[in-house]
Amino acid sequence: MEAIFQAQAKFRLDRGLTKVKAIRNQNYKRHGTKSYVYLLNRFGFEPTKPGPYYQQHRIRQRGLAHPDFHAPVGGRVHHTKHLHKKVNKHGAPDATGTETGEVGAEDQQNDSEYLCEVTIGTPGQTLLLDFDTGSSDLWVFSTELSKTIQKGHSVFQPTSSSTFKKLPNQAWQISYGDGSSASGDCGSDNVTIGGLTIKNQTVELASKLAQQFAQGTGDGLLGLAWPAINTVATNGKSTPANTPVANMITQDDIPSDAELFTAAFYSERDANAQSFYTFGYIDTDLVSSSGQDIAWTDIDNSQGFWMFPSTSTSVNGKAISQSGNSAIADTGTTLALVSDEVCEALYNAIPGATYDDQQQGYVFPQSTDVSSLPEFKVSVGDTQFVIQPEDLAFAPADDNNWYGGIQSRGTNPFDILGDVFLKSIYAIFDQGNQRFGAVPKIQASQNLSSSAQ
Repeated sequence: MEAIFQAQAKFRLDRGLTKVKAIRNQNYKRHGTKSYVYLLNRFGFEPTKPGPYYQQHRIRQRGLAHPDFHAPVGGRVHHTKHLHKKVNKHGAPDATGTETGEVGAEDQQNDSEYLCEVTIGTPGQTLLLDFDTGSSDLWVFSTELSKTIQKGHSVFQPTSSSTFKKLPNQAWQISYGDGSSASGDCGSDNVTIGGLTIKNQTVELASKLAQQFAQGTGDGLLGLAWPAINTVATNGKSTPANTPVANMITQDDIPSDAELFTAAFYSERDANAQSFYTFGYIDTDLVSSSGQDIAWTDIDNSQGFWMFPSTSTSVNGKAISQSGNSAIADTGTTLALVSDEVCEALYNAIPGATYDDQQQGYVFPQSTDVSSLPEFKVSVGDTQFVIQPEDLAFAPADDNNWYGGIQSRGTNPFDILGDVFLKSIYAIFDQGNQRFGAVPKIQASQNLSSSAQ
């Protein structure tokens, strides 16, 4: 490994590469239930615990309308899921509500906790993008959007870039279970990340954005998952575009022993630490300071995610075997979602913790002392990592309780390990070798009450 580190250091020096600062979004406000509803919408799983929000199945049939009852007859029948909420007589979400409401932007956490500077075009135009290992589109606010939606954002102007090229007949669309979508057309241009320039990178220009997307602080998204789940289509046929990292590899922008990127996230409690990404090299100081070798595990990218085996968990040293279990590392998710069995074991070990139907999540008293929180570990391959106890308190649930950072994955077939987990490790996404690596990155003891910030 030492020889690889040396080669990466030389590459970094020769190319003048820099860390990409993951800037804390000052407008981001944590909200437990809204973050959970966002994940219900994004991944489309069924909740297995009670609450206002649920998936409603619909049957759609393609065919010709019958003249007598104006409905399609024949053709293919397929099922779709649509996110709904139970509401009370005032229209507010209510687990015991008898009426049904549509889920809108106000129900979900649509802002990003971290944003990164990316330069697009010649001369370069700087935008703040959400780096997301759970998706594969690079889309930006563009001059094709209405002036109202552009307001408050840095907007990419294709006509101001001498290297921009229109990609005829190419379009993109991201859709979610609440009916919201983002869509537009495509071009290619130079994209610079951390001093590394990718030429002819497909850039998806937003021409339509639902309120869910428009109300965020960032200027778009940069997907870091695998190209297979990119949404670009040519003349209506799926033709996934390469992600920036995939293009770094295919265009030989980075050497064979540096076909990776890394992520280091810190809490707002870590006043002197700066969250960052690197592209083309590993921060050896963080690896050395961990006192451990990098724990590597092969990933399964068949679904487009950074998915790896995660077959063991422990609460205060008591093991919970999860034979065959998998997890994804997702920088686009704030919470960590695990099985109901694991959730129950964790919150049973926190005095006063309970499940709150109205908030659709586990909560525990704000009076809880950090020292009384359990040691909670999840595995990356064969190695277990502690989730920093302070991060078990995600956000105030009410005046007296925290909304837990670990919640139920419902019927989702794999764990979703977002920032609550990633803040405790230095994550290495080795795309060239199709593996994921980690070392612990636990900070000194911190004040639990500052989680509210």
